[in-house]
Formats: sequence, C-alpha cells, structure tokens
Amino acid sequence: MLTVRAYAAAMISPYVPPASRLPRWLLGLVGVVAVGAIPLAALLAQSNGEASFTVAETGRGYGSLQAAVDAIGDREGTIVIASGNWQDCAVQSEGVIHFRAAKAGTALLGGKACEGKAALVLRGRGATVEGLVLADISVPDGNGAGIRLEQGPLRVSQTWFRDSQQGILTANGVNSELVIDKSTFTRLGTCENSAGCAHSIYVGDYGSLTVTRSRFEQGTGGHYLKSRTARTVIEDCSFDDSNGRATNYLIDLPNGGTGAIRRNWFVQGRDKENWSTMIAIGAESANYSSDGLVIADNEARLAPGLSRNPAFVADWTGDSLVMDNNRLGTGIRAFETR
Repeated sequence: MLTVRAYAAAMISPYVPPASRLPRWLLGLVGVVAVGAIPLAALLAQSNGEASFTVAETGRGYGSLQAAVDAIGDREGTIVIASGNWQDCAVQSEGVIHFRAAKAGTALLGGKACEGKAALVLRGRGATVEGLVLADISVPDGNGAGIRLEQGPLRVSQTWFRDSQQGILTANGVNSELVIDKSTFTRLGTCENSAGCAHSIYVGDYGSLTVTRSRFEQGTGGHYLKSRTARTVIEDCSFDDSNGRATNYLIDLPNGGTGAIRRNWFVQGRDKENWSTMIAIGAESANYSSDGLVIADNEARLAPGLSRNPAFVADWTGDSLVMDNNRLGTGIRAFETR
C-alpha cells in the first residue's frame, strides 16, 4: 500500500528543467500535479456514508458504476463518483454520459476491466471524463486501458492514467474526435504481449485527436503517444522520458496526417527500444497527407549525462512539413528523411 508521500514521489519526475526554461503554463501544470497527489490519501479508505456513484440529475445513488450508467440509458446525464478506491468498471452502450469525480484526484477506478478491455468502455453517443484516476488495468491480450473508446466523441480533463498497459485506446474507422486536456499519463505501455505494443495513448483511425496541457512520463514500453488520425494536434504538453523504461518514440504519427505539434517540451531518456528519433511521421504508411503539418516552438533535449544523436523529427512521407523555431539540445539533429 502506497503512502501519500510515495504517491507524491511517483507523480513528480526526477528531472525538471530550470524554472526560467519552463513556460508559465507548464509551471502551473507541475504545481497541480504535485498538489493533486496529496488528496490521494482518500483513496485508501471508502467514502463516509455517501453514495459511491450518484446520477446528478436525479440525486439517486447507486452501489455500482454500471448501475448508474444503466439508469441514464439513452439520455444525457452526469455520474458523480465519490472519493474512494472503487475497484469497479462500466460499459456505456448508449446516451451521453459525463463521468466526474466529486473531488478531482480522489476517485479511483482501479484494477478491474470490463469486457477484458478497460475501466471505462465507451460506445455511446458521447462522453466526458473529468477528475478521475484510472489505474492498474491489465488484461491477457496486453491492451488493458483506463479508457477504451469505441464510438462517439470523448473529452477528458484533469484525469490521471497510471500503471496500466495503456492509458487510452480507441477503435478504428470512426469519424469522431478525442480531446484531452490537463491530464497525466504515468508508467504506461508494453511490448511484451502477443497483441503487439501498447502505448500511453493509442488512437486509431478515429477522425481527430487534440491533446493540450498534459504530461507524459515514466513510460514502460511502446510509444508515449501514437495517433493514426487524419488530424492530430499536440500543444503545450511535456514528454519526460528521463525515467522511462524500454520506450520507443515520444510521438508517432504512423499514417501521416495534418495538424500541429507546438510548444511542447521533450526529454529523451537512456533506456530505449528505439532512440533514433523523437517524433516519427508516416513510419508505417502515408494514408493521409502531411502537407502543412506544423512542428514549431518546441524544446527538446537528452536526459542529463546522455550522449547520442537522435533526430528530432524523422519523416517517411516526403510531404511538406512546416518546421520552425524548435530549440534542440546538444546531439539532437533537427530532421531526417527515411
């Protein structure tokens, strides 16, 4: 059982650049992550008499998350999840459901996967997830995730994904959107299973992906972010691989695509399965044109004491990328065609 101090230590990476080098938004994010670790003491005990899962619109409480989801049915509703360590999961098959922690960072869905997939399996008309901790999900095929998104738009905010095979995994062939803001992805990913590699975020051909003001750290295999969408936007995020283990790319857009990678902070660590590049464009097949993809105003470096020569961006597409004002540390080459 982790102490509050151990939780706090787990959330803060060992290497953080000087404050003068961090943008103001990232300083705020680091502060939120550190402070947010303290209320996790509430996860060690169940809530005091309040309902575990409450449908806000009716005020009715339920003893299981699935019962609350079923109560909303094909309507739109909000499920407020009380502070506690709820070894529970749910499948949403209809309606629009907003999953919200009563207090951000204190409601944990951990250790249980529905349908052998995830803590939350979402295939309704839409969903939001706010303030939850989704953790310790492992399934036999290696794709255990905090969220499995199979249909509909999803917005995630202020949520911590940790210690699972994947953070978020989506289906393919869906024309929708996934938006992630102010969230943290810690100790995720693996390439040790027959189903192939799992990643902190793995988005299939799902329409579009937007990730803002989020942190990726301490990966345990695979890529930190892999997106097969036609459009991917990654802005104001940090990718800290300094304490990663057997990881690959920080960002992988294997099918190409447009969008933007802007104002992010990247650190490549020592323990890599593949350190040849930080960002890979079109490494598997150029299903989508990458003409006009913007990669600008980022900062990238190697972890302290590390000496190697990776490319910041490696491109397999031959398309016209827009690269500007990326600040690269010693040993990092700006661009490589493959």
